Amino acid sequence: MDKYSALEALAALSQPTRLDVFRLLIKAGEAGMWAGEIGDTLGVRQNTMSANLSILTRAGLIRNVREGRSIRYFVQMDGVRGLLGFLMEDCCGGSPELCRPLLDEIACSC
Repeated sequence: MDKYSALEALAALSQPTRLDVFRLLIKAGEAGMWAGEIGDTLGVRQNTMSANLSILTRAGLIRNVREGRSIRYFVQMDGVRGLLGFLMEDCCGGSPELCRPLLDEIACSC
């Protein structure tokens, strides 16, 4: 991930509803969630949710799959890995053992 893609992802996450959506989809895992289900869970109107989902999708943090007339959203793990990798790229000044506690904390055990 380059600096401008990272800035777009961070900007997408800098709004409270979008951060809530992202965290909700992280929690949902591989099952993802329907667009309406996300809006209902967070108490956000459909048109507002649609705009927020579009921003997160353009930032590469989520993806969607159309299933009939509905759209299911998922976290785009490649985008998340890219952002975290960019942020941690020069971690610990060449002493990767210093980063181990942080990496262990964010590593998914699933």
